[in-house]
Amino acid sequence: MRTTHRPLSTLALALCLFMAALEMTVVSTAMPTVVSDLGGLHSYAWVFTAYMLASTITVPIYGKLSDLYGRKPVLLFGVGLFLVGSIASGLATSMGMLIAFRTLQGLGAGAMQPVALTVVGDLYTLEQRARVQGAFSAVWGIAGLVGPLTGGLIVKYLTWHWIFFVNVPIGVGAMFLLGVFFHERVQRKPQRLDIAGAVLLSAGVVLLLIGVQGMEHQLPALVGAGVLLAAFVFVELRAAEPLLPMSLFRIPAIAISSVAGALFSSAQFGATTYVPLYVQAVLGGSPTLAGGMITPMIVGWPLASLLAGRLILRMGFRPLIIGGFGMAAAGTALMALLLKPGAPLLVPEVAMGIFGLGLGFASTSLLIAVQTSVGWELRGVATASNMFFRTIGGALGVGLMGGVMVSRLMEDSRIPLSAANQILSPEHGRGLAPEVLRTLGDALGRGLSLNFWLICVSALGAFLAALFFPRTHRPTPTSLPSSDAVAPH
Repeated sequence: MRTTHRPLSTLALALCLFMAALEMTVVSTAMPTVVSDLGGLHSYAWVFTAYMLASTITVPIYGKLSDLYGRKPVLLFGVGLFLVGSIASGLATSMGMLIAFRTLQGLGAGAMQPVALTVVGDLYTLEQRARVQGAFSAVWGIAGLVGPLTGGLIVKYLTWHWIFFVNVPIGVGAMFLLGVFFHERVQRKPQRLDIAGAVLLSAGVVLLLIGVQGMEHQLPALVGAGVLLAAFVFVELRAAEPLLPMSLFRIPAIAISSVAGALFSSAQFGATTYVPLYVQAVLGGSPTLAGGMITPMIVGWPLASLLAGRLILRMGFRPLIIGGFGMAAAGTALMALLLKPGAPLLVPEVAMGIFGLGLGFASTSLLIAVQTSVGWELRGVATASNMFFRTIGGALGVGLMGGVMVSRLMEDSRIPLSAANQILSPEHGRGLAPEVLRTLGDALGRGLSLNFWLICVSALGAFLAALFFPRTHRPTPTSLPSSDAVAPH
């Protein structure tokens, strides 16, 4: 049996996370230009929510598969599917095609982050893991610096299609390193996949997302989502190999982490989706400048995460989680109160920086707390469950805010969305009559201002949930995993 080369395997995992982070920052920077080119402002949120929806419903599936069949094949499949979706998205010629191919991308992304972080839990002790997780957060910081600049340069000198092609060399490199240098031994036992649970969960989440966006047939969608998700819980309680074991949520650290994770992700994805849109559409900033507004968050996050990795063993999880979410809530309150038409760009930069620092302290501590709550045989599904609630919170939050924005735009401006698309172009609506441009900007500003308050409420909810994190859950250094899981070099 060949042994795992830990440094190169860790580099492969970092590349997987870098792709996910770069995807967020580059796409956020270029999306207003994409909408201007393809049309379809009413579908703006779906470019993000389709991706997150697909990754959300597959996260627990991939987590379970990684526990049953090993991390390596699941991660390689996810990266490969993500790359296929990236190439297809870059070739899209309509908004419908782009949303469909972003869905394919999301189906692959559902494996990348949770399984990569699960492998970190397999390869490293708790003390090492805290430092590695902090270092991995630096990947998001690098992407935060590189992504907006890359997106802006691509829009300016190439075409927006290239924002998806940049993933290809990174993904190919990650797959090569994983294939050659990461090896694991898994005890294979006869298992039965929870197909019924997967179908019920997927259908329930789709209906829930349709319902929260305020689309046609909203009430039937919400009722249907409630019925399907209740049926999912019923099936999981009786399944031999449940997709999402309900027993996990009897562990207080996992239950609180799930609630807080969903709420803070709603705030996080809402901010990264709508702050750049506000800067470009309302404040008249360039695509590069708009995308750069999320850089303070993605730089502050890893800095705080690195510090949290050093403080966890000394302070425990609870103070870092509560303090981090408190700081994040303060950042979103500044955003909601001060980000108005005519506001200086320092406002979103400072607010996003404080928000990112808070999330860095809290999210790293939450993830490690979840991983230390279970053994190897449940670590994949436990990590995936935490990622599941984070992604579903982000998807539902962005979907709800997208519905609010479009509803306010149509209600206030009474101008066809085809005209609204022009305000998102790099020329910022050049050719529109001044009164039309002003009306559109005011309507978008009001809708997005309401979204900033929704972001603030989500962050405050995460802080309140963190207050219930158990005082008794303390970190203790652990040894490397047993040899039947991974043989480290």
